Amino acid sequence: MSHSHSHCHDEHGGHDHEHDHSDDITPALQSSLYEQINFDEIVTLNEAQRDAGKAIVKKTWMERLDLSPELESDADEQLLMTVPFTAQVKLHAILLRTSPAACAPKTLNLFVNQESLDFEAAEEADPVQRLELAQTSDVQEIPVKRALFGKVQRLSLFFADNFGDGDEDVTRISYVGFKGEWTRLGKAPTNIIYEAAAQPGDHKVKGTNTGDKIT
Repeated sequence: MSHSHSHCHDEHGGHDHEHDHSDDITPALQSSLYEQINFDEIVTLNEAQRDAGKAIVKKTWMERLDLSPELESDADEQLLMTVPFTAQVKLHAILLRTSPAACAPKTLNLFVNQESLDFEAAEEADPVQRLELAQTSDVQEIPVKRALFGKVQRLSLFFADNFGDGDEDVTRISYVGFKGEWTRLGKAPTNIIYEAAAQPGDHKVKGTNTGDKIT
């Protein structure tokens, strides 16, 4: 797989650590869904390097401008990533960093709560929303139609093509993040902290047993 696509690496633009200072951390993290991602269960189809998809999602906001690790496609320009969450998510926006090069993804189709989406199904099905991406090394914050993404437990991202218009068979992405709101699965309030040492009685529905003690 050593064909000549290295030019994609050269067009990211130098990344500038002065943007990594804490002055922009708080607003960026206020609605971050980073802590609600089930990283171990992320699946990326057509990735050239195993677990590269997981690696770019695992990047923190502080690491968003780092060029490595990077996800690149293998057999052709398409990538299909499915990201499960540990909570029920109301998605507000997707964060992406790609490049100004031809290998930057162009069209992103989003699917919600699909258990085992493959390329054939992704191409045939109508996405919940289709996003047109920019060809830039800046971190793109792409808002979604919130009414369509109110109860997300699994989000599938189908990068259908790139800016090579058929001449570039490798797509590269260096950062993926998510912003939104979340609620704990099981309809428990998000401020309950005893879940770490849950007792059987904690999981009963309040009011169904007069012996329940809710603290």
